[in-house]
Amino acid sequence: MEQHTQTTSQAPNQPVVVLTPSAVEKVKSMMAKDGKDGYALRVGVVTGGCAGLSYEMKFQKSPYDNDVTCEQDGLRIIINQESVAFLKGIHIDYIDTLKESGFKYKNPNASSSCGCGTSFS
Repeated sequence: MEQHTQTTSQAPNQPVVVLTPSAVEKVKSMMAKDGKDGYALRVGVVTGGCAGLSYEMKFQKSPYDNDVTCEQDGLRIIINQESVAFLKGIHIDYIDTLKESGFKYKNPNASSSCGCGTSFS
């Protein structure tokens, strides 16, 4: 069962970022492989990419003072305050098939996205 908790003023039932169970599993396995046990997943938006903005995910030990943090299935997630408006309600999945593999983003705030799926506007 998924568990979402917020440590900011966000409503507890409305997490900024939702990862599917397969995405959580993949992130945890990547952390273990990279020796990043105890780290959190930082999810953000950066300027760039073919559609104007790109998603960024990386491992980080601790949040900064103004970060939004939550936890899902034992995975701590950190979002910088500037990215919240772009990410609110995003669902991140991980797929691994013969045709493609990687993280897939379903963002209700994106008006358009590029063919590679990691850039949006």
